[in-house]
Amino acid sequence: MRVFDQIDPHTLERREWELWILTLFMILIQASGVALLMYPMVFSRPVPLSLPAMRGIFFGYCTLTILIVIYLVNRQAVIRHLRRQLAEELYRNTFLRRKASADLLDSLPRFNRFQDRLAMDFRRAVSSQQSLTLLIARLNLSAISTDAAEADSALGDAANSLLRRLRGDDSIYQFQRGIFGILLPSTNAAEAQQISNRLGEGLTDASGATQRFTFELQTINYPEQAESAREIEEAARACVATGEGGDDRPHG
Repeated sequence: MRVFDQIDPHTLERREWELWILTLFMILIQASGVALLMYPMVFSRPVPLSLPAMRGIFFGYCTLTILIVIYLVNRQAVIRHLRRQLAEELYRNTFLRRKASADLLDSLPRFNRFQDRLAMDFRRAVSSQQSLTLLIARLNLSAISTDAAEADSALGDAANSLLRRLRGDDSIYQFQRGIFGILLPSTNAAEAQQISNRLGEGLTDASGATQRFTFELQTINYPEQAESAREIEEAARACVATGEGGDDRPHG
């Protein structure tokens, strides 16, 4: 067992077990040494105390030492059992969280639903002479999210963060894996930029300190950047086509 080295978190449990073994071993050695020192005094040399009393003290000391060792072993077994239960609970919670993220991603409407909603919202914007903005969030998973379950968890957290920050009339769609589109009715370019900043803050929080993903936000506004629903749809297709991961075509 190495003593002076850097602690690896992955071997922490093994090193703790080694420490417990070393502790018990040292206690047994010290207890045995004291018992050996006491033995001649109790059984060989004359002492003021009576011989039965000295022998009682000796055996009492030995019994106490054994009980201490048994107690430490029992506590270690209980701690290991509790730690195993905590690990199982953590695994169960992680599994449920990842399943919830996968279910959320599966429940988001796809590109065909976006086309229908875009046509309806665009007609409403034209008739009421209001603005309409499409915000596209494109996520790029980091190296720590290469596992499929971890990737779903990261994307699900990102989608949940976007959902919690949408307004009542806004709608979100999953164009393809890692690319989300959000329709913002009655929103001009300046307002869309403010919404984009707010959504960006939420995505930063969802990414976490480990930066599970990076993201890019792009807005397409009618009438400043597009003059028809087809232009907005084509711009969305172009953003999706340059996305990374998965099919290059929007999911219908």
